Amino acid sequence: MAGLRIGTCSWKYPSWQGIVYSKVEGINYLKEYAQHFNTVEVDQWFWSLFGKDNIRLPHASDVEDYRKSVPDDFKFTVKVPNSITLTHFHTQTKKEPLVANPAFLSVPLFKKFLSLLAPMKDVLGPVMFQFEYLNKKKMGPQEGFQELFEAFVKQLPDSIQYGVEIRNGNYLNASYFEFLNRNKLVPVLLEGYWMPSVVEICEKWKANILETETLVIRLHGHDRQEIEKTTEEKWDKIVAPKEEALKEIVVLLKTLVKRGKLVYVNANNHYEGSAALTIEKI
Repeated sequence: MAGLRIGTCSWKYPSWQGIVYSKVEGINYLKEYAQHFNTVEVDQWFWSLFGKDNIRLPHASDVEDYRKSVPDDFKFTVKVPNSITLTHFHTQTKKEPLVANPAFLSVPLFKKFLSLLAPMKDVLGPVMFQFEYLNKKKMGPQEGFQELFEAFVKQLPDSIQYGVEIRNGNYLNASYFEFLNRNKLVPVLLEGYWMPSVVEICEKWKANILETETLVIRLHGHDRQEIEKTTEEKWDKIVAPKEEALKEIVVLLKTLVKRGKLVYVNANNHYEGSAALTIEKI
């Protein structure tokens, strides 16, 4: 079904009082949020890998509370835990040897994660796999990654939409988009960091993008630490306006929806300083 869903990356920001929330204390943040927006990205479950024997998955009570807080026409996009998407454990320095993550693309672990999402299944949009910058030390050739993921996704339930976000711009080629389309995977395009602009990607790979029914565009900034320093992590104003980029993105959104696509836009505070105000501009 063609359409546009615009929301934010996470939602519990007290500094949105007066913009999204009536007050700070004693409210159900998500319930009030859902009165303004029709989708939200759940990224809190992404941070799940805290050591070889320390993997944290969602609490069932949280999933149930989130479902009860939103209307039936709402949609969640959910980031897959990084215990499943990280090829290796994080290191403190570049000199440390890489240690493989044994849970990388673990089918049993992912199915356990899906089972925990069951209470929100009726309002679940794309479940998104966010991969870090996959260099040759961590992954080898791009084809190897695509073969691994294709074998992985074939073992998963086909009743759920799966999205893929890549943070290596070199992967954005014909082979990658054909791989997504072949496996009915939702392209998750990132605006920010070191990636090409989503407008540039969609123009260059227009034919491939138009084959997909659903697309996710995530609006992030280029310098997370700098904007956190500028805002002091109070997200109530635009501090890094991106007027021209947003105008181009709005044209792209109109084009995609006109062509029958369902597009999710997930805005982050780090994009301009306030995700809620970025959406107001869009």
